[in-house]
Amino acid sequence: MLTREQALELLQNAMGHDESLRNHSLQTEAVMRGLAAHLGEDSELWGITGLLHDLDFPKTKSAPERHGLDAAEQLAGQLPEDAIHAIQAHNEMNGVTPENSFDYALRCGETVTGLVAANALVRPDGMSGMKPKSLKKKMKDKAFARNVNRKIIQECDKLGLELGDFLQIAIDRMTEVAPEVGLAK
Repeated sequence: MLTREQALELLQNAMGHDESLRNHSLQTEAVMRGLAAHLGEDSELWGITGLLHDLDFPKTKSAPERHGLDAAEQLAGQLPEDAIHAIQAHNEMNGVTPENSFDYALRCGETVTGLVAANALVRPDGMSGMKPKSLKKKMKDKAFARNVNRKIIQECDKLGLELGDFLQIAIDRMTEVAPEVGLAK
């Protein structure tokens, strides 16, 4: 399996100077580590999978039906099969359906980063003091972070997590990386 350092190098080579995609990948890694710890799973594996889930995005953004599939091909033999499947299944447009908690964790974990980050950017204190209750309100406002798919966030129930608990995990873990990903004020 790839080390985190190797994963970061792959990510840097694929994304170049795309700071927003790099930040999203680091945020997803953080959320996935939090979910793994909460669910008793392998935090290193889940974190690296979160880090690399959009590895192919720079090449597939104009072909969304390939997103996740190309990354899986590139990472074959470097990550376990369940991680490869999670990367494929995080994008519903490529035809691969989620089958287990790893798949659902990556889908809802990477999606929630958009909601949390958008909220942090409009708050005077950024991530500091953010609560699940405020995110639940933002989820009801379809104009706020309108590209964030709320249905996918709610798939946290497939992990046995209530929405508020899931949002708290995301907040806690993204707060830890906030200075590194431009969300600290």
